[in-house]
Amino acid sequence: MKDVCDKLFDEILEARERVYAVGEATPLQRLNLPGIDANVYAKREDLGPIKAYKWRGAYNCMAKLTPEQRANGVVAASAGNHGQGVALAAAKLGCMAHIFMPRSTPIVKQNAVRMHGGEHAQIILTGDSYDAASAAAHEFAEQRGLTFVHPYDDLTTMGGQGTLADEVVMSGTGPFDRVYLQIGGGGLASACACWFKKFWPGCRCIGVEGVDQASMKLAVESGERRELSYVDVFCDGTAVRIAGEHTYQLCSQLLDGYVTVTNDEVCQAIRAVWNSLRVAPEPSGAMGLAALMQDWDQGRIQPGEKCLVIISGANMDFSQLGVVAGRAGVRESNRKLRYLRIPMETKRGQILRYLENIPDGVQLMDVQFGRINSDLQYPVFGVLGTKQQFEDIQRRLSEHGMEAQDVSNDEDVVFRMISYDRVHLSHPVFFVIEFPERPGAFLEFMRAMGEYANLCYFNYRYSGESVGRALVGLEFASREDRDICRARAEQMKGTTIQRIHELSDDVRRRVLGRMSPEKGDAC
Repeated sequence: MKDVCDKLFDEILEARERVYAVGEATPLQRLNLPGIDANVYAKREDLGPIKAYKWRGAYNCMAKLTPEQRANGVVAASAGNHGQGVALAAAKLGCMAHIFMPRSTPIVKQNAVRMHGGEHAQIILTGDSYDAASAAAHEFAEQRGLTFVHPYDDLTTMGGQGTLADEVVMSGTGPFDRVYLQIGGGGLASACACWFKKFWPGCRCIGVEGVDQASMKLAVESGERRELSYVDVFCDGTAVRIAGEHTYQLCSQLLDGYVTVTNDEVCQAIRAVWNSLRVAPEPSGAMGLAALMQDWDQGRIQPGEKCLVIISGANMDFSQLGVVAGRAGVRESNRKLRYLRIPMETKRGQILRYLENIPDGVQLMDVQFGRINSDLQYPVFGVLGTKQQFEDIQRRLSEHGMEAQDVSNDEDVVFRMISYDRVHLSHPVFFVIEFPERPGAFLEFMRAMGEYANLCYFNYRYSGESVGRALVGLEFASREDRDICRARAEQMKGTTIQRIHELSDDVRRRVLGRMSPEKGDAC
């Protein structure tokens, strides 16, 4: 019996004659990654007929079926992209496809299945995960005697997916020193590693999984396939609870190592692709680049190495872009975004004095602060800087007996839970301000107000626009001081502050509630 890797190699050879009936070879493009001194190329599978690589395996598998099997119809389970490939193949081959998808599947992927399959594709939404949808699909296929088109654990499917690697070898751009291959069930990684190892024996093939999706790494380390108790679905295209039987054998033989990446690292990689190509891959489509960036940061990649990543898909719901942008932070050369919680005394102007003493070159990206009833306040500052600059911040704070705590991954910071004690605010006013997004613009506003006002609330996040927007709460010792600052704010419109307005009475009541007369008269 031939070795399973040899069988897979033969399947890829045969697939060359089939898959291009529905799609064309996708290009390789060089990525510009500031701060990474390696030659990085991306295989643009997002430019394929379904904006993802899954069409290759689905069509190859279905084209190899007998006419009778196709006439009876096929069944598939998919988190999105495989379903599109099956739908496209069904329409091309003139057969019926019953596609089971989790109820949580993004609408963009459901609509794409309908678009590619038309009358040849039926979507059945069931369960809340790929595994639940897969179980229902297998039962449906068994009861009706229909063929199940597996998304990864089938040599014919993998054979089609391996044509991706064939195109890379035939491009003449290689050989590559490193190839990063994302793993869901392991079909893509198995097929590509099989092909690359045949033609470039010295190429390191590295499997990439999400931190809470690493079923293949667990299987290889354990020596057996084991089911994960929990699977994170942010990268929905790779959210598989247990490695496939065939793919486990192949990945054990062919992969040289594994890298696990966090969701935030994936978001940073999506941003890097956008900055380089003006393309926004879906989360699973950027996992390979996330692993490469991690390896570079950890010193595992040598300068000048030639590396390949696969943009495996770009079928992301538009609404998810906001989440990605919020989690991506900023990565510029050796500067990183960190969130620091800095204890400060409850005195007028303390936050302003801190902002005035931010080291040169450090960019303020986010501020989360609400006044609480305490001798100390705990504002959170999101700052972009180098390791040396963060050390400088800590040194300056220690000179005043304070220390910054890194809270970049704390849930209250991630979800922007800004607490404040409204009953302790004196004559507060909440402004929405819009100011030029440049260093010092907000400070000019606060300097103008600082003689009369104390900052009691500050909610600001860098948005990448030419203007910054913030919700600012100011409190005053008297109504007279408050009225003076209101007048000053009006005078600043169109100059330092481009736009400013107070919260409406209804909003202010929701924010502040009813305050005691001796503390303020906001409502």
